[in-house]
Amino acid sequence: MSEPAGAKPTRFLRDYRAPAWRIDDVELVFDLDAAATIVQARLSLRQDDAAAPLELDAEALELLELRIDGRVLGADEFSLAADRLVVPGARGPLVLESRVRIAPERNTALQGLYLSGTREQGFLLTQCEAEGFRRITPFLDRSDVLARYRVTLRADRARYPVLLANGNADGAGELGDGRHWARFVDPHPKPSYLFALVAGRLESIERTFVTAEGRRVRLVIHAEADAIGRCGWAMQCLEQAMRWDEERFGRCYDLDAFHVVATHDFTMGAMENKGLNIFNAKYLLADPASATDDDHRHVLAVVGHEYFHNWSGNRVTCRDWFQLCLKEGLTVYREQEFESDLASRTLRRIEDVRLLWRAQFSEDAGPLAHPVRPDRYSEINNFYTATVYEKGAEIVRMLGVVLGRDGFRRGLDLYFARHDGHAATIEDFLAALGDANGVDLSPWLAWYEQAGTPELRASGRHDARRRCYELTLEQHTAPTPGQPHKRALPIPVAIALFDAAGRALPLRLDGEDADTAAHERVLLLDRDAATFRFADIDEEPTPSLLRGFSAPVRLVQDTPPPALAALARHDSDGFNRWFAGDALVRRLFAQALAGSEPDAALFAAWTACVGSALDDPGVDPALAAEMLTIADATSLADGLADIDPEAVHQARARIETGLAVALASKLVRRHAALGDLDDLAVDPATQARRRLRNACLAALCRADAAHAPLARAQYARARNLTDRLAALGALLGMRDTEADAALADFAERHAGDALVLDKWFSLQATEADPRACERVAALLVHPAFRWSNPNNVYALPGAFALRNPRAFHRVDGDGYRLVADAILRLDALTPQVAARLATAFGAWRRYEPLRRALMRRELERMLGRERLSPDLADILGRSLAGA
Repeated sequence: MSEPAGAKPTRFLRDYRAPAWRIDDVELVFDLDAAATIVQARLSLRQDDAAAPLELDAEALELLELRIDGRVLGADEFSLAADRLVVPGARGPLVLESRVRIAPERNTALQGLYLSGTREQGFLLTQCEAEGFRRITPFLDRSDVLARYRVTLRADRARYPVLLANGNADGAGELGDGRHWARFVDPHPKPSYLFALVAGRLESIERTFVTAEGRRVRLVIHAEADAIGRCGWAMQCLEQAMRWDEERFGRCYDLDAFHVVATHDFTMGAMENKGLNIFNAKYLLADPASATDDDHRHVLAVVGHEYFHNWSGNRVTCRDWFQLCLKEGLTVYREQEFESDLASRTLRRIEDVRLLWRAQFSEDAGPLAHPVRPDRYSEINNFYTATVYEKGAEIVRMLGVVLGRDGFRRGLDLYFARHDGHAATIEDFLAALGDANGVDLSPWLAWYEQAGTPELRASGRHDARRRCYELTLEQHTAPTPGQPHKRALPIPVAIALFDAAGRALPLRLDGEDADTAAHERVLLLDRDAATFRFADIDEEPTPSLLRGFSAPVRLVQDTPPPALAALARHDSDGFNRWFAGDALVRRLFAQALAGSEPDAALFAAWTACVGSALDDPGVDPALAAEMLTIADATSLADGLADIDPEAVHQARARIETGLAVALASKLVRRHAALGDLDDLAVDPATQARRRLRNACLAALCRADAAHAPLARAQYARARNLTDRLAALGALLGMRDTEADAALADFAERHAGDALVLDKWFSLQATEADPRACERVAALLVHPAFRWSNPNNVYALPGAFALRNPRAFHRVDGDGYRLVADAILRLDALTPQVAARLATAFGAWRRYEPLRRALMRRELERMLGRERLSPDLADILGRSLAGA
């Protein structure tokens, strides 16, 4: 298929070439103003390829002057096209000076320098990843050009009292006429995508942190006046992240100050700019009245993630954007370990796997499938995907499983030592891990190069005469776009075997010494199939496979339901206890979807193991809550063809309601026992109990409308947002007569808080009712909804398209039309957001013929629109490729 109109030319990994020119030092002077900002740049360039002309990236810039070594260039000595400045006669080394004018307040793409909020009350900030710096000044805007920056900001003091840029403060003063200046010097070389500045009226909170190396660091969080009071939790999280990274990975902070800024207008979650992190406010602001328990945990995780980038992304960056997973996959893994150490490891692992199944496995199964390190792309903004982030983190986790905690730490230390201040590749990462441990990790490159989700088949046979247990593992990966043939991958399978009494057995493979036996071990399947024989096994064992989800695969196993139920009751691995229960759910779902009555014995086994978790005070309440919460419809439909979303919904609802009815008496008792929690505490233990109490409430409201008064009472007395939203969701889900009144009350209570109203939007957008389509259409004209605000878009049309399969896939096609119209409207404002929303159509081929045709029609309608952005054209073109 040819590239659609509007799409950028395809770039290929195989075509990578080192830069012909490099920039060693950068001096920038900004005269800041929302309507017109003047940017003066002085670049010290050297030429590595004598035959190459000087070509700089430049977009949406008004060039006022260009000089080389002090001489003003004439119009015939350079050319400036839509995205490139070329100086054909330049020879290095040289000093290039430019002066440009840009218009931040008109920059709705939110890339480069833009205005957050209104011209009168908002503030200026930047977002340069991946290719936004070219919208600020002409530059070699690529990740393998690292330079040292010296930045001076000048602005009206009354309008922009706070001036910030990367690095250490290097002076400030007055300019006259009410203007002032501030200068910053970053001693560490960095690529342009890590550049940042912020200017405006901001309040701050501040603390001092002393690193393990003795450096005193100012920690400063900035936000607008109405939000600064909700930044205390983020400050606690930052201090914990800094200390944890020192203790777990030996990484200390390296500047005099660490600044964090909150904004409501941001296309991403947050950005790790060196020493000046910029956050979407929803991942920074948190208190019990305006943020849920999950929000508090997300703040902990995202603050940690962006801070950890200081080493895994900043000090060592990516050679090119094909290596995006090098910084993101590694940093997601570090974030996961951070939250797991500070909160609940089991809960975090379950949530990570739920996300992997829902988002990444689905991505792997459709036309947007791509390797963790793609071999080509048209628009890099479209590769900030679940595959790069979540599957990338799973690969790092597998390496950690194989190398062990100490071995992984040795490898990471060597990686940082070798590549500090440089741009690296996946091969560099694997080489460092391998060299530090004396192993060849090159076979693991296949995980980065090959798209698709492997299927792992497991079957076991006990030989009583020989007192052994044989486990056979087989792997297969289905073809994906552009990759019809798949290689075998190295797959670590963490395993334990349990006897009939639930005791873990010592594991010794044939031929091993008896003293090598352990109760858990990792098997490495690195070919299509292999059989592992365990010795001294006297009875048929129950295998616990993929403990901790040791590899991102679909597990197909022949474990009988009673054995799965035993694991769901007794497995010592909290994740696998939940995993076994999930396996039972999926077998029941398959029966319900086929139209048959779910097997009574299977249903009884499942409800009994969930009931035992509810009854056992020794079970982590967060785990009990997750066992009570069955997989979402998208995850349950994973791997199916000709999907009928309505049938999927009905089958899921049938078993979900059946569970609630079967456990009603237990739910009532456990809900009552959890009723005296501290409403305002956010420690992990209280959060876990609150999570279970609200899961019990939701289940009771599904079981019988007679439990509606519980939800009404909880809504009325709730002092924290977690309980209020949970009660509101229960009322809405059961279509209670007071649901609309509660929705109106919620909107009135939180009318001035955009982040809380986004949750109100999402709750209605994700109601599993076909009529949600009309509700969303009405909410799109609500006074609190702004098309120019990415958070609003993700909360309403985004939540509807990506998290409400029943209503989005309504059989009349109205859901598709609603979202397609929203995408086309957004494309003229914020193309990145439009492209992300368009991924909701990516799996269109997997649906039954009528819906498939309706989705294809909307994709073709959108692709036929003139002047599509490269972001959207790329997603639509790949979605329809080969159609």
